[in-house]
Amino acid sequence: MTTPVVLIVTADAWLSDRLLRLAAAADVAAEVARDLERVRLAWHSVPLLLVGAELADRLYGSPRRSGIVVVGSGEQDPEVYRQAIELGAQDVVVLPDREEWLAARIAETAEPTDGRTGGLCVVGGRGGAGASVLASMLGLVAMRRGLRTLLVDGDPLGGGLDLAVGLERVEGARWPDFAGLRGRLSGSALAGSLPRTAGRGKRDPGELAVLSWHRGATEPVAAAAMRSVLRAAASGFDLVVVDLARQPGEAGVEALLVADATLLVVPAEVRATVAAGRIAAGLRPYSHDLRLVVRGPAPGGLSAVAIAAALQLPLAGEVAGDRRIGAALEHGDLRKVSRRGSLPDLCGRLIDQLPRTARAAA
Repeated sequence: MTTPVVLIVTADAWLSDRLLRLAAAADVAAEVARDLERVRLAWHSVPLLLVGAELADRLYGSPRRSGIVVVGSGEQDPEVYRQAIELGAQDVVVLPDREEWLAARIAETAEPTDGRTGGLCVVGGRGGAGASVLASMLGLVAMRRGLRTLLVDGDPLGGGLDLAVGLERVEGARWPDFAGLRGRLSGSALAGSLPRTAGRGKRDPGELAVLSWHRGATEPVAAAAMRSVLRAAASGFDLVVVDLARQPGEAGVEALLVADATLLVVPAEVRATVAAGRIAAGLRPYSHDLRLVVRGPAPGGLSAVAIAAALQLPLAGEVAGDRRIGAALEHGDLRKVSRRGSLPDLCGRLIDQLPRTARAAA
């Protein structure tokens, strides 16, 4: 059986007919499923699930995923929104009022992304683990390798990734400028709106763009905004690196679900390892490939292999202490130390393991 692009889960004949018409107008393959076993089999393989409000409660307890829209008909019923929250849906649509929006959402799902963009999420196993430094260095090393790279700051309470790479004074869009974004955003429009820096000469042929925050108070990123940004990045960049908060929230889940790998950064300390175990438990349901990065030094001699065994995670690599990094961060010039050292070397290896970025640089 061919996997559809859109799976319509409803027993309402009027609703299923309406949704099939929208899919046909967008030239998108769609299938109606009333059998819950069929829904479970397709749960992780179908890009977009349109769930009728009358069946939403029968899917409670299903694994969390992106791309779920609960669809109701007639007058708005507050019960629809409760059902959407329980199911973990990202959007609620009541037809016919939001038919135009839903038609665009269906068409967007089928748009090819040309397979060029690789993606990494980075999460700290505890506060101050070094996740933001790793994410920033991944972006800088990728730029040096000729990749068009997007560095996404997914932690509103962090210090700002634009500061780490020296782009805090460069004009361009920040997250608040994308507040309320729910529809399509082109890759060229995204790339052209962000603060960015280009490589220096033939040795640094790539480009690095950063989506971060204004200084001052912030609001969490909406899941729909994160989803639109990541979809646009698929046609505008070769690599996307997302630095996430330890509790990623709905927007963070969007990034985790589409990333090629998630890197959990853990200092080589016993307490940090215990804390990281709790973080890893929250990441596993959404991460296709969760790996461990251990940051030294190890005050008590705790080895990276022992930490990996305790957390039951594959070890992606170790990072030795580097006194240059602290000074570089203070001056907003992490780029200065991005050529040589334990951290840049690890970043190079991690990027090489992403087949799509390797093709893009070829």
